Amino acid sequence: MRAEQNRWLPISRKEVQEYGWSALDVILVSGDAYIDHPAFGTAVIGRLLESMGLRVAILPQPNWQDDLRDFQKLGAPRLFFGVTSGCMDSMVNHYTANRRKRSNDAYTPGGQTGFRPDYAVVTYSRILKSLFPDVPVVLGGIEASLRRVTHYDYWSDSLKPSILVDSQADLLAYGMGEGTIRSLVKLLQKGVPFQNLNTIPQSAFLQDMDADIPRNKQWQTIELASHAQCLENKLSFARNFKIIEQESNRMDADRLIQQNGRQRLIINPPWPPMSTAEIDASFDLPYTRLPHPRYAKRGPIPAFEMIKASVNMHRGCFGGCSFCTISAHQGKFIASRSKESILKEIDLITRQDWFRGTISDLGGPSANMYGMQGKDEAMCRSCKAPSCIHPVICHNLDTSHASMLAVYRAVRNHPSVKQAYVSSGLRYDLCLTQSSSTGKIRNQDPSHDEYIAELVRYHVPGRLKVAPEHTDPAVLKLMRKPGFDLFRRFKQRFDELNAKYNLKQQLIPYFISSHPGSHTRAMADLAIQTKDQGFQLEQVQDFTPTPMTVATVIYYSGYHPYTLKAVATAKSRAEKLEQRQFFFWYLRQYRQKIQASLAAAGLSNWIPLLTGSTAKPDDPGAKPKGHQSRKIKGSAQRHGQRSARGKKQAAPNHRGGST
Repeated sequence: MRAEQNRWLPISRKEVQEYGWSALDVILVSGDAYIDHPAFGTAVIGRLLESMGLRVAILPQPNWQDDLRDFQKLGAPRLFFGVTSGCMDSMVNHYTANRRKRSNDAYTPGGQTGFRPDYAVVTYSRILKSLFPDVPVVLGGIEASLRRVTHYDYWSDSLKPSILVDSQADLLAYGMGEGTIRSLVKLLQKGVPFQNLNTIPQSAFLQDMDADIPRNKQWQTIELASHAQCLENKLSFARNFKIIEQESNRMDADRLIQQNGRQRLIINPPWPPMSTAEIDASFDLPYTRLPHPRYAKRGPIPAFEMIKASVNMHRGCFGGCSFCTISAHQGKFIASRSKESILKEIDLITRQDWFRGTISDLGGPSANMYGMQGKDEAMCRSCKAPSCIHPVICHNLDTSHASMLAVYRAVRNHPSVKQAYVSSGLRYDLCLTQSSSTGKIRNQDPSHDEYIAELVRYHVPGRLKVAPEHTDPAVLKLMRKPGFDLFRRFKQRFDELNAKYNLKQQLIPYFISSHPGSHTRAMADLAIQTKDQGFQLEQVQDFTPTPMTVATVIYYSGYHPYTLKAVATAKSRAEKLEQRQFFFWYLRQYRQKIQASLAAAGLSNWIPLLTGSTAKPDDPGAKPKGHQSRKIKGSAQRHGQRSARGKKQAAPNHRGGST
């Protein structure tokens, strides 16, 4: 059976007429196929607008290469067009880290490519402004959100201005857009002219340089280096990012302004973190939870198949990883759903015809941040730190896993659920004791080991995803990740619990090559240490610079935005491939290349440790730090072809989650 709502939002003129509407209030244009499910942002915003009494339609994947009839078939909306590229940045969707065209698109029926343009937000918006110049265009979604200010675009290898400049759009709703869109609609319904909507939180817009900056007594204003200054001086670009990241993650943030030619970009501060009631309301909207029926003959939509039996328990991530965009889009403060809302969604899933008893994921942007927040909110309000857990876990952070365990147990006890797995990436540093900045050991919360035990015993679908990302201490520091010794400790505990419960589950570690600061010696160290752990890695990816991350700023500018110190980064294809080859030391075709790379780096004595060769060393070198001469017992683990994080078809945790 279908979920309780029995019809989708209209996507054609015929369906609009079936609703009995002669005109529309809002039209949402998306680069994704229309999937009416809370994991897909277009559906979320569409259902939100519907709940406000508006007549809303969706224009999914319109043809931008013909006479543009798709853009015109629904007419002009009364209030505005909403434009998004979908759940991913269109360039990440289209291209690999080596800028090669991808062969499939997980957000299109049958996984087919070619149904959205490069830089989809700009393309869609410019078409709409040419066809309907008097109708406002509002940008949203991850592509618009992460390109809201001067940003480096890896695919054109250039520094681009705010996406508002190139798109000609009127307003940008960054981050998770419910609050901004709700406020926007309420003001429009009160008769406020669109051009006067300039103090809505979590929005951005352009104004003429000679216009007055809108007044708001509650906001302080910070002026960033202009786009022209960023083009002229990479240090200016790097300095900008520190301010942008800090203000994106503050509870009481400042407004940002930046000159873009003859225009001024204004980025208003974000909304406060969503309350439990607010996030519940978003997930409880009447979704059909299915792709639109028009796609039935075109094949399944891979992203939907991946998440249809999963439940997202929270939004936000306080990890602050240097290569990740989650906090830039969803914020670092956790907004958690109530147990009742989660169980309500479980009920809906179990009543689907396709359900066979397995919940594929009880997770979120990170698997185990549900319910976590600051003990003293006043301290959080004054905090500018981009991460709550690096370099050490903040003493004000409540890391109890008790509320998460209560949800897990309730789901396990559901009469229609046979298994409930956790497939989202786990932050093992949140459930292991660590040293504080004073060198003292934090008190271990009793829920931590209880969580690990129950996770391993009941909720691992054969494989548990964790992300140490690297082994080199300097690279891990740049990544804002914990030391590799913590991964060793977690693996030891994981193996102990598997033995205790007579299980044969695998630990799946993810690693990144060519991250800023990484080099040949660091990658060889990674290969040797993971070999000693019994792994043959295949869950790996090459670093891809994406807008609005520390690592991307370093990649482009050469400087760390917080220290302004130079950081070396692999950029050429040859450098990237040289680093990546160390993941595959066990494959014959890489053996000679690895030996040559080690010899050139003066590390010939590492060759026997990695390839088993007895080639004569050119240089005595030194053993990798932390190297264990005796291999840990246990068979080598072969995993899937590529990391879910490295695949463009990875489904979002919620509306774009991590790119």
